[in-house]
Amino acid sequence: MPGAMVQNDSIIKVTGLHKTYDTGKVKVQALRGIDFTVKRGEMVAIMGPSGCGKTTLLNCLAGLDDFDQGEVTIDGSRIRDMSDRKRTQYRANRMGFVFQFYNLLPVLNSMENVELPLLFSGVPPVKSRQRAMEALGMVGLTELASRLPAELSGGQRQRVTIARALVNKPAILWGDEPTGDLDSETSRDIMDLLCNLNEKNEQTFVLVTHSQEVADRAHRIVTMRDGRIVGEK
Repeated sequence: MPGAMVQNDSIIKVTGLHKTYDTGKVKVQALRGIDFTVKRGEMVAIMGPSGCGKTTLLNCLAGLDDFDQGEVTIDGSRIRDMSDRKRTQYRANRMGFVFQFYNLLPVLNSMENVELPLLFSGVPPVKSRQRAMEALGMVGLTELASRLPAELSGGQRQRVTIARALVNKPAILWGDEPTGDLDSETSRDIMDLLCNLNEKNEQTFVLVTHSQEVADRAHRIVTMRDGRIVGEK
């Protein structure tokens, strides 16, 4: 379990969250009245069977997906009140994302992949490169900065992804099956890294996972079933 000092104030507050997908032929209630709070600096794992709404919840919290009813407040800002442009800027400046599949651009080396969010945010190239190298240093990959994704192992690619997620020093890191494409030993290494970063930087981590081993490393496990939260521990 990570040892970060969890602060008392909440950075994520969710009340009465509902989300329905309408395919035209059938309506699927993906989220059915979610109430959810995450404290600043906390690492939370969201578990449950496939189709229970885990990823939908993550996408709604991160502002990647709209929702039908309820409120999502991130660090005092209501997601629903933001324009699409402001929401995009907020994600770029305040959030980081780590997914199961690395989403690295194959034609860019490790350093270039990591600095990409900074360049999009208008950070000057010299400063972007410096911060990208610092982020690669945090994940232990400084020596591989010039390598392309195809020249890296799966674990190394995921470390580059984590460096890219952290390069803008986000308040929240969202992870959707961040170890799902890795073998068990590499998965443990990645979780060691995430726990160490959580403790060192006191950032908030919310991870969707099928892995009990991954979930056990979090401060708290939230269990979902059929679009509802059915348990916490």
